Amino acid sequence: MTASFDPTLSSDDVLRRRASFLQRIHVDAPLLLLLLTLGAVGLFVLYSASGRNWDLLGKQAFSFGIGLVSMFVIAQIEPRFMARWVPPAYLVGVALLVAVDVIGHSAMGATRWINIPGVIRFQPSEFMKIIMPATIAWYLARRTLPPSLKHTAVALALIAVPVVLIMRQPDLGTSLLILASGAFVLFIGGLRWRWILGALAAFVPLAIGMWFFGMHQYQKQRVLTFLDPESDPLGTGWNIIQSKAAIGSGGVFGKGWLLGTQSHLDFLPESHTDFIIAVLAEEFGLVGVCLLLVVYLLLIARGLTITVQAQTLFGKLLAGALTMTFFVYVFVNMGMVSGLLPVVGVPLPFISYGGTSLVTLLSGFGVLMSIHTHRKWIAQV
Repeated sequence: MTASFDPTLSSDDVLRRRASFLQRIHVDAPLLLLLLTLGAVGLFVLYSASGRNWDLLGKQAFSFGIGLVSMFVIAQIEPRFMARWVPPAYLVGVALLVAVDVIGHSAMGATRWINIPGVIRFQPSEFMKIIMPATIAWYLARRTLPPSLKHTAVALALIAVPVVLIMRQPDLGTSLLILASGAFVLFIGGLRWRWILGALAAFVPLAIGMWFFGMHQYQKQRVLTFLDPESDPLGTGWNIIQSKAAIGSGGVFGKGWLLGTQSHLDFLPESHTDFIIAVLAEEFGLVGVCLLLVVYLLLIARGLTITVQAQTLFGKLLAGALTMTFFVYVFVNMGMVSGLLPVVGVPLPFISYGGTSLVTLLSGFGVLMSIHTHRKWIAQV
């Protein structure tokens, strides 16, 4: 029988054994450390942003725990086995979006949830943030790259179905994120530049058409408010004006935890969801925001490293798309809160309150862990 502790082992040997153990349980240590850091920061800031609401904090912590379990379970699934279940998952996802359109639960003027009283209330569009890039990666991985015009058209059709259904809810922010997640797979797959430039040129008349025929009045107002928040300072411009006031009042080092005024005096709406970064900026200042950005950048860098090292085309396409979609999450939220982008209702990853979003994000990183930790086994097959 071998002893559980060997005093002759060097510190390097101990580290190698720990790394080997994490590989066996398919956990990527750098990703896990960064995710736990973000989770802790999120709960810390949420406690202040929610007005010291322990009930809200408990729900967020529970969702984070469920997300970690989901991440660990998904990380055990070998990517090629995962790919086999992508088409059924896409069909189920679309069916749930249709169900939302038919029997969905409405709140705040939108129908985005399926509510089973006393059991569960969830937002199916959140799951499409993983299913969508996985579907396009599965489709392109079985074809010759760069994709032909025919295969590009099929991929765009697969993207369009859930995007249109989500826009009907209406949820412009989530629909754009899902559109971006599918488009990233096409881009990583080597989509020809002349087609990309053609799509950008076609976007101008498409945007004009959406403005007149496809956008709701409140969505148009968000764009107008973005261009001139002072045009309606007590109405639609209130959120962004108060958000920028909170960010500016924090200065370099902030006012201190629980000492922010904009959120605690209820000047800042949605302080615990979409605008939570303004609370962090007011209480921890520029230094706090920069430290959070460093953690985000390290997480994105790790995702890109996993993308480069992936052993299968499906894994490479999916890992790259999930990483870039996460970057868009961060960029759009911080851009809209600081007044650089229109307000589209995108939460800040791991910081904003939201159970379904948290579980979906951690599940996505479970996919990244699976792609990374199975790479040596795949290479030997």
